[in-house]
Amino acid sequence: MKAIKLLLLTVIFASVTFSCSKESLDTPIQGLNPSEYYQELNISYGSDDGQKFDLYLPKNRSTSTKVMILVHGGGWSGGDKVDMIGFKDIIRQDLSDVAIVNINYRLANDSRSPYPMQIDDITSVINHLKEHRDYYVISGDYGFFGVSAGAHLALLWSYAFDTGDDVNMVCSIVGPTNFTDPAYLNSTDPNIRALMDLYGVAASTEFLEEVSPYHRVTAAAPPTILFYGGQDPLIPTTQGTAMRERLQQLGVTHEFTLYENAGHGWLGLELLDTWSKLKIFTQTHL
Repeated sequence: MKAIKLLLLTVIFASVTFSCSKESLDTPIQGLNPSEYYQELNISYGSDDGQKFDLYLPKNRSTSTKVMILVHGGGWSGGDKVDMIGFKDIIRQDLSDVAIVNINYRLANDSRSPYPMQIDDITSVINHLKEHRDYYVISGDYGFFGVSAGAHLALLWSYAFDTGDDVNMVCSIVGPTNFTDPAYLNSTDPNIRALMDLYGVAASTEFLEEVSPYHRVTAAAPPTILFYGGQDPLIPTTQGTAMRERLQQLGVTHEFTLYENAGHGWLGLELLDTWSKLKIFTQTHL
């Protein structure tokens, strides 16, 4: 069984690191039956083609059923919710009582900045879930699970935009946390510069702090679990260690794991360790 799970997790991170949808099911005219499993793909929460999410509702759910929101990576300008399918599958297998929302958001390009556009999209998803809570038969308690740029968005929304105190936990896998980090500001790596430039060429320190979870976190932040790779070419180790120290300073419940020899993603036993820790953290806090 352990070997099967390890193989599944390896496939999951391989698809996420190196980045099918079925057709939507017909929506019942009257509310959903909570005793039955339900899924609906490509639910629109806005007018843009990128504003869609997939919904997976467990059977025998109630208004106490918690909701995990998956946020894909891709450097804010790429990626797709299909990249998170593997994570969706392992959550359904091991946390079968959790509802799952796998989101797309509008992607940044030369004419539209990721901020506040993508934060606004997460807000729209949350508002949609709240408005349809009774119809879906779910609770108003949410968790976030983000990878890379999606982890940055998950942290930032949870720390600075959760005005209803609805987020119970947030997970960051290799998520950027601090754009004022000298490892970013002084970098000459063209890949890092391209990512930074999405938030504005020569952006002010004030703005970079505004879009940094490190600078927006408060003592009221939800429990946070962080995973980083010591050899990540895109996310300096300080993005994780400084965030850990800030959470510790504020007294926020948190866990931190650094895989010293891993890069921007990992496989094998390290990935199995990630899921083992995340599963327990979710069961405890979501």
